[in-house]
Parts: sequence; C-alpha cells; structure tokens
Amino acid sequence: MPFETIRSNGRAQVALGFLFGVIFGFLLQKGGLTDYGVIVGQLQLTDFTVVRVMLTAILVGMIGIHIMRYAGLVRLHIKPGSIGSTVLGGLIFGAGFAILGYCPGTAAAAFGSGAIDALVGMVGIIIGAGMFARLYPVLNRSVLKWGPLPEGTIPELIGIRPTIVIAAVAVLIVAVLGGLSF
Repeated sequence: MPFETIRSNGRAQVALGFLFGVIFGFLLQKGGLTDYGVIVGQLQLTDFTVVRVMLTAILVGMIGIHIMRYAGLVRLHIKPGSIGSTVLGGLIFGAGFAILGYCPGTAAAAFGSGAIDALVGMVGIIIGAGMFARLYPVLNRSVLKWGPLPEGTIPELIGIRPTIVIAAVAVLIVAVLGGLSF
C-alpha cells in the first residue's frame, strides 16, 4: 500500500497503530521493561536496563527516521514547545512513574503480560488524561505558554547538517551504552 494511501486512510492508520502498539508492547516485555523490579531498580539507580533499552531505541529511531526522511518517505512535523509544558508534563509523568512504577507504555505491556497492578495504573492514566483534557483550555492560556522554546530540529537551530548531529549523538549514545555495560 503506497504511503500516500496510508496517510489518507484512517482505518489503515488505526490498524497500523494497533499492530505497531502490539509489537512495541512485545518488545518492551522481551526487553524486561514490564518487570516492576527492573523499573524500580532504574529509579533507584541500581538497574540500568531501562536506560540501555531507551538509548538503543533512540539510536535506532534517530538513524531510521533520518534515512526515511532523506529517502522522502516521511516528513517531520515539528510542534512548538515551552518550558511550562515541559515542566508540567515532566512533573505529571514523573509522579505517575514514581507512584506506579510503570510509564504508560510499560503499564500497558505489563498488563498484557498479566500484571494486575498495571491495570490500576492504566485506569489512573485514563482518569488523568481526562482531567488534563478538561483543564486544557485553562492550561493552554497559562502554564503551557510559559517560556516558549524555539521551533525546529537541533540541526536547524544550531545550523549544522543533520548527518553531523546524528553522528555525534550516535557516538555519545554508544559511549554511554559502553559505559553502562561495566
């Protein structure tokens, strides 16, 4: 199915979203990120499985998106951000992560692999998302607008070709992954 057809077909997008969600959950489970002990170990800085998996995903995703963008298969849609939205989102995410011991993705994957405690967290995530949606108009006029950040990708903002930034970040990630192996 050509890419333009997929982009204009809502059902195909939902089907692909579901398929990739299942694959993502499977990979989270296989990577050990649905284990409550692994998540808590990361928070206690005693188990770096989460960091290893996330850095590997960032590395693969960064290179993959760059290649697909270069080939004309994807377009980047840069959204504006702000310090207020980043701080508020970080506080909400961090509080939920610390209390539950799962992030939204790992909670869904953990529930899919039989962890009933993750279901409680997923209910909380749904309630929290509903509360945020209800408060969004007020937040969007205030907190979410505080300290607007410049729009653009890092290479665009610093005026360097994307390939150079990707290579530098890739070297940094590989060095960190190498350091975490010891």
